[in-house]
Amino acid sequence: MAAARRLKRVAASQPGFLTLKPSLNPSDLVSGRRKRVNKNKKKNWNKHSDINDVEEFLEDVRHQERTTGGLLSEKSDDSLFFLDVGQPKKAEQKVEEPVETKKRKGKASRPLRIDLILQHDSLIPPAKDVLAYQQPNAKKLRRIAQKAEQLAAKGVVPRRQRQLLNRRPVDRTAKKSATEANNNPDREYYDIWGQESRESADPWYLQQMGKKHVKRPEKLNEKPSVLPAVEVIAPGGSYNPDFLSHQALLQEAHDVEVKKQKQEDKLERQLAFNKEEKATEETVLREQVEGLVEEENEEEEAAANDDEEEVAVGAIALAEKKTERQRKRERAEKIKEQQRLATRKQTDQQQQLFQLRSIKASIKQREQKTKANQIKRKAKQEAQKSQPRRLGKLKFQPQDLEVQLSNELAGSLRQLKPEGSILKDRFKSLQKRNLIEPRDRAKFKRRLKVKYVEKRAFKEIT
Repeated sequence: MAAARRLKRVAASQPGFLTLKPSLNPSDLVSGRRKRVNKNKKKNWNKHSDINDVEEFLEDVRHQERTTGGLLSEKSDDSLFFLDVGQPKKAEQKVEEPVETKKRKGKASRPLRIDLILQHDSLIPPAKDVLAYQQPNAKKLRRIAQKAEQLAAKGVVPRRQRQLLNRRPVDRTAKKSATEANNNPDREYYDIWGQESRESADPWYLQQMGKKHVKRPEKLNEKPSVLPAVEVIAPGGSYNPDFLSHQALLQEAHDVEVKKQKQEDKLERQLAFNKEEKATEETVLREQVEGLVEEENEEEEAAANDDEEEVAVGAIALAEKKTERQRKRERAEKIKEQQRLATRKQTDQQQQLFQLRSIKASIKQREQKTKANQIKRKAKQEAQKSQPRRLGKLKFQPQDLEVQLSNELAGSLRQLKPEGSILKDRFKSLQKRNLIEPRDRAKFKRRLKVKYVEKRAFKEIT
């Protein structure tokens, strides 16, 4: 702004500068020699500074820009002057109208005074509004448009447009089925407890509106165990079994009891102690007296410890710094050792070429072993499907076999004695099929002690 003002002042100082206001004189704008005043002090700045001529000059320049669109000195003669040749002659064919009508038309066509005042009389164009041309994310949008043009030139369809093309067309001509009344006896029967889901709307519409059922994972359709809900007892558990099947069931029960007995014996052996190692009166007395009797060789041990400390201090003091020659020798030995290891590694690699047969045999043997392990692992996994898993902190304890001895067998259902519990059997079945975790009955723990008090009537009797 200061540079523009300086240029205008320079232009005004030229002899060809024209003023629009008659009160201003170009010679007055360029003042002569001014009074020399000391302006080192701040109080003399406003006192001896006269800027009226500058303000008048700048006001005249602004007035010229508003009215003529620039300085008069810079305008051409054609834009400032014109040749007056009089009023143009009217066509003779045109019929002259009465004066009254001309006056009326002139009055009607002349704008109002208030409209003339509100009109823009400045020839300076308004300042450009930069914010009106700005667009948020213009650079990003321009880059996206360029990328879309490049893809279109290559024949690539954007993902959004491809989805719209693949969208199933909606049949607008199909009429909506009228809702049947609830009291219509001929309407279709729908079971609300059935497994099949009834979808009355378009699947795409249900998906977009968020009303479509969530797809059930395949994992939830798998049963946690392959065991049946109700297991049938062995033939030996019948009320009137044959001899062989009953003996097989007894043998199975016997094996279970023997296994339990072995576990109990093993626990007893682990907790048992040797009676020979039991403490005697002499060992007990020795432990009690230990530390009370002073030993005679305490002073000898203290002296030996002092000698060892002196020897250790002397060994530390004797350690000397290595010489440069020793360091060079160690460095050369280290390089020599590295070269020897590299040569040995290269030789081993060359020797492996002659061991291809043995290497192939070992690889084949390893593959066979891996396949065998895979088969064993799959068999183990299949076997574990019928076994209860560890679902909680407690381990599953199988139910005891309900077996009758040979002398307890009954010949008919009338003489058969009931055994076991149906509720306990179902509870164990749920645990075995991994539906619930194994659990024990909660133990009742009394928080307060029981206080026994004798009643007064009882005291009188006793």
